[in-house]
Formats: sequence, structure tokens, C-alpha cells
Amino acid sequence: MGAHNETCSDTEFIQLWSQVESAAKMSEILGTSIRAVHSRRRWIEKEYNIGLTASDHRGLKYDPNRPKSFSPLKQIELGILDGCVIVFSDAHFIPNQRSTAFKGLLWAIQEFKPKAVICNGDAFDGATISRHDVTDQPQTSVIQELKACQGMLGEIEEIAKSVRHNVKLVFTFGNHDVRFANRLAQHAPQFKEVFGFKLTDHIPDWEFCWVCWPTPQVIIKHRYKGGIHAAHNNTVNAGVSIVTGHLHSLKVTPFADYNGNRFGCDTGTLAETDGPQFTYAEINPSNHRSGFAVLNFFNGRLLWPELVHKFDEDLIEFRGEVIDVGAF
Repeated sequence: MGAHNETCSDTEFIQLWSQVESAAKMSEILGTSIRAVHSRRRWIEKEYNIGLTASDHRGLKYDPNRPKSFSPLKQIELGILDGCVIVFSDAHFIPNQRSTAFKGLLWAIQEFKPKAVICNGDAFDGATISRHDVTDQPQTSVIQELKACQGMLGEIEEIAKSVRHNVKLVFTFGNHDVRFANRLAQHAPQFKEVFGFKLTDHIPDWEFCWVCWPTPQVIIKHRYKGGIHAAHNNTVNAGVSIVTGHLHSLKVTPFADYNGNRFGCDTGTLAETDGPQFTYAEINPSNHRSGFAVLNFFNGRLLWPELVHKFDEDLIEFRGEVIDVGAF
């Protein structure tokens, strides 16, 4: 077989490779170096126009039955096979602000009748119990923010149930949401079992968790990596498609390996990017975008995630069209 003087034929090499899928194991069986195995592997791939993939590559074959985590933190599995899931995050709800993205969310729910609507964290802001400096801008109180959350989430719930009676309403905790109970725990831990102590007591119609799995290969959680390349780094390091909020960026980054394509998706912010919730930014320009994500599944696989983005006041852009959502 050309320049190779091997102890097994090409056919035997290919068959053996299909069993072990590892250059290290092949070198042990054939009694040769790993470098020699890779050299012959490349020659066979070129000669026979085939691919001999390695299981010891970073793109390991995905095992859906392998436990994701043994953490006691709550996780929800949706088991989506086909259909739509809408994910929004970082609403930072305050009184008297119906953002364009919020109106767009109501439009999208009515239009696509999702099987699940997921609030991916930070619906509650907690401005007055945060570490940020107090400015001359009047800050909304905890009770005002709480009532805004209840009202806005109630609207989402109402329209979602009107188009699909068995819709799942899921709320993944964000770092702002946990401020509610954390502040109380720091100053009055003796009352932690009293009703009303936790944010979940006030929003009973949404199922709270830390992580939501629409399928075994897609995870939705509030945050993971940080920085401008977070969407890319999230999916590379998670090993599955991952949908996050927290950074307000609104972007989709694909990544491919031997398993095929997967995605890192940032769901942006449902709030107005220059809203009074963000006075701590001191009117600096921010790489933030107002919108949310529409996820579609086919045969249990996530299709390319789609983003809804605020185009202008009461106008959103989606699939190459500008849509008026002022009626919502």
C-alpha cells in the first residue's frame, strides 16, 4: 500500500479504527507510534475519500443519557420534539414602562403559539437593594418593582394561555432576582420560612428553576461566561447549545465540531437599553440591544435561533420585516 509497510491491510486498519476510534489505542494494538497511526490514517482518508473521526477529539459523541449535573439546584426538562419556545431575559420591570420589546414579545407569543415561554432571569431589578451608587434619579421601591413584575408577567401569561392552554411558563433565576431573598436573608434570616420571603411566593404561576433543558442538547440559564465573546465561549465550553441572558447583547454565535452545529445565544434585554433602570451606566454607550429569542425545534433538534430586535419605537424587526407592535 504505497510507502506504508504495515502489519495489517487498509481494510483491517479501517475496521479496527471504527471499533476503537483512538490513535492511542491503535498504536498499542499495532505496536507502532501514535504519529505513525495518524500518518496512515491521513493517507487512507485521502486514498479512499473517507473520514476516520476520533472519539478522543473535543467533539465527543454526545450521550443524552449521561447525567448533566448532580447539583441539588432545580432543573426543568421540557422534552420538546417539535415546535416553538420563546425566551426573553433581563426585563428589569419597572412601573409605567411597556418597552417595544415587551410589546414585540406579546406579538410573537400570539403569532407563534409557543409550547413554552421562558423568562431567563432578571425580571426583577432590585435597584434599591443593589450595590450600585444611588443617583439623583428617583429609584423605584421594592414593592413598586414587584408589582410591575407581577403585572407584566401576568400579561405574558394571559396571552400565552389564550393561544395554548397547556403552555409551560418557566422562570430561570437571574442574579438580580436573587437579590430579593438575599437582602432579607442577610438581615432577617429567622424569617426565611415565612410566606413572602422569597420572590417565588409572589409569582406563583411561573415555575422557577436554575436551568431549563428544552431538549437534552439545549440548555437555558441566565448566565455562564462573560465578555464580548461569551456566546461563543458558552457553547464551546458547555458542549451543547446554550441560551443565556445577563449581558444584554442579543446575538447568535454558531460553533461546529464533529457533532455538527450548535449555538450560543444571548437573548438581549426586554427593557429599553437607555431606561432608568440603567442610570448606573452614566449615559455611556453600551453594546446592548433590546429584544428576545425565538427557538424552533424539529425532530428534537434546535434550528438556527432567531432574534427579534427593536427597530424603533413600537417597531420590531424580524425575518427581514419591520412589524408595528404599537397595538400591544
